Amino acid sequence: MNHAHTPAPRHGAPHGHPHEHATNGQAEILDLDAEILTEHTASLTAWLPLRTTPHHIVDLGCGTGAGTFALLDRFPDAHVIAVDASAEHLQRLRTKARARGVEERVRTVRADLDEAAWPDLGSPDLVWASASMHHMARPDRTLRNVHDVLAPGGLFAVVELAGHPRFLPENAPEDRPGLEERVHAAADRRQAAHLPHRGADWGPMLTAAGFTVEGERTVAVNLEGSRSEAIGRYATGVLQRIRSAIATGLSPEDLTALDRLLDTGGPHSILRRDDLTVRTERTVWAARRT
Repeated sequence: MNHAHTPAPRHGAPHGHPHEHATNGQAEILDLDAEILTEHTASLTAWLPLRTTPHHIVDLGCGTGAGTFALLDRFPDAHVIAVDASAEHLQRLRTKARARGVEERVRTVRADLDEAAWPDLGSPDLVWASASMHHMARPDRTLRNVHDVLAPGGLFAVVELAGHPRFLPENAPEDRPGLEERVHAAADRRQAAHLPHRGADWGPMLTAAGFTVEGERTVAVNLEGSRSEAIGRYATGVLQRIRSAIATGLSPEDLTALDRLLDTGGPHSILRRDDLTVRTERTVWAARRT
């Protein structure tokens, strides 16, 4: 789950994970996202309306492992197949698994989930897809594929964030109030054509694919930056990636103000602010194969 919605090319296995263009910067954002949202992710795994304890789990679009490790913690007898298009992210996940002593409970699979033919994922009793489904070119086909691989009675959890997280107060920075909203608006305009399913209501699509939707829950995220220095690094990383994608969509004044915030050694750096928060929402749909 991994989940900063930073602009990226569309690809088959998500979280902003390009096939061959994964970078350490994006991987670090995913790791920070996992660290900062740990409690929220745990609350979602605890909420799932499971009939039995899952033993065979698939994490679709696993990134660097936020969902994978949350699921391993929640279900200590389970094994997880972690699927992603990025070889770098999968290697990072394997390194973490060894450090945590759970490498025997994780198998990684590199795959483009937009391909018609999927790798053999067995017959899982739980499939988890966090911040990945909106990247699919053919989500209807992907949903049917998940339905086909799930064991009868198995559960599919689709988790999505409500756009990019916000970090700054509305009146910041002092010389360009409202800058962050204008930055996000430019990013949304750029992504609208590439990610038409971002922000979608997955309930009807899950029903159309043959699932029975058994629950939907939205969790508000509002974390004070003073709780963790990681939030400053997270905000910097997310906004740096957005800036690289939408620079031409900003006014010269806004671009200059954004660059001052992103200058980590400068006096106006985000890292020097004491008023940062992480504000977003996460929605989970729980759907059963009947």
